[in-house]
Amino acid sequence: MLRRFDPRSGVPELPSKPPSLLAAVPRQLEAFVELARLARARARLAAAPRGNGGPVLVFPGMGVGDVSTRAIRHTLRRLGHDARPWRLGRNRPDVAAFLERLLPRLEALAAARRRRVALVGWSLGGILARELARLRPDLVHRVVTLGSPVVGGFRHTAVAGLFRIQGWNLAEVERLVAEANRTPIRVPVTALWSRRDGIVAWQACVDVATPDVENLEAGSCHWGLGFDPDVLDVIAARLAPAPSPLC
Repeated sequence: MLRRFDPRSGVPELPSKPPSLLAAVPRQLEAFVELARLARARARLAAAPRGNGGPVLVFPGMGVGDVSTRAIRHTLRRLGHDARPWRLGRNRPDVAAFLERLLPRLEALAAARRRRVALVGWSLGGILARELARLRPDLVHRVVTLGSPVVGGFRHTAVAGLFRIQGWNLAEVERLVAEANRTPIRVPVTALWSRRDGIVAWQACVDVATPDVENLEAGSCHWGLGFDPDVLDVIAARLAPAPSPLC
């Protein structure tokens, strides 16, 4: 069971330095532990709350594609959801370009199914899910993010130094993220994150800007979040209520 975090008891202070990349890489080997746990938890996950065919779009993290989200989609499909990959290849740090491609797809899927669409995003994919919901709350049922930095952009990640080497102005990215957060997301959000993440500072993943938000602390590393059976159990439970029809 994941632990609920209430930021009203004290908003976590952002770290002065990003996570260490040298320390982050070996920690991600813990993802194999989550894969083993997932194999043992199939019966438990099969008994999770079921959906009723509602559409779900699942977005991968930076540098990876749909293969990485297969466990999430497979679990949701077994439970009766219409979970779909994003089919855009590897996710790259170009939020504006991907939003331009994802928005028509969201509109088309919602129109075809006559239902609001749930969005599940891992890391950078969660940022895309949040921005789609911010743009079109009328088409989105719920957002679930896994280890997604909701403040600071890439500044509080282990790859911040790599972006600086490439000439990125991380202060400007942080400003743009803060500006976006001034427009609240008007759909329910479940933000899942872990102090053992290693790639993204957990403090940057705590959502204090969304009116209807649930912050839940997991125990897996960043690469293991999408295989953690406790995380998958929560995703299934939050998506179980039927999405409302379009007006």
